[in-house]
Amino acid sequence: MMRKRWLAGVTAIVFLLMAGGGVYAGDMELLGVKFPGEKVIEGKTLKLNGLGYLKKLGFVKVYVCGLYLEQPTQDANTVIASEQVKYLETHYLTSKATAKKISEGFVELIEEANPPELIKKNRADIDKYAAWLDKDMKPGLTSASTYVPGKGLTLTYQGEVRGTIPGNEFMQMYYRYNVGEKANKTIREGLLGR
Repeated sequence: MMRKRWLAGVTAIVFLLMAGGGVYAGDMELLGVKFPGEKVIEGKTLKLNGLGYLKKLGFVKVYVCGLYLEQPTQDANTVIASEQVKYLETHYLTSKATAKKISEGFVELIEEANPPELIKKNRADIDKYAAWLDKDMKPGLTSASTYVPGKGLTLTYQGEVRGTIPGNEFMQMYYRYNVGEKANKTIREGLLGR
């Protein structure tokens, strides 16, 4: 009787873990870009949650991105709101991604993905982040955003740290633009490991 209860408890825990979070997949590759299954960021071991990609006109491969989390999950709201170290790495695949297109695209998409009152309140930070996207991209170049609780969201662009937006409100807006309801479906589903 005791063994049956124990087995039922273990089965329930396994089911809850599988239902509540993403399945850690290890190393992954997408469109020829390899992402390691783990990265150590700010002294924390983050796991690869998923990979997404952006194509334009149906055939121009723009970039591949990988999302790393301390606690992998398939739940978009957890990715957006959770206070854990988060890391999003983007590898560019085209030389058509000019600084102007990247910067304007960022502003347009973050505005679409977030409520107007948040956009108005955080306009200066949106403009500051967009201004950091000031160099054309080409195949092999990367950008990365790192969120550290208590510090903020830091952009590293073409290997150079451009700056940090403090607090967590802008970070939530940033992740809403990547995995929220209005995010690009291919990127959203990929980063969530679905």
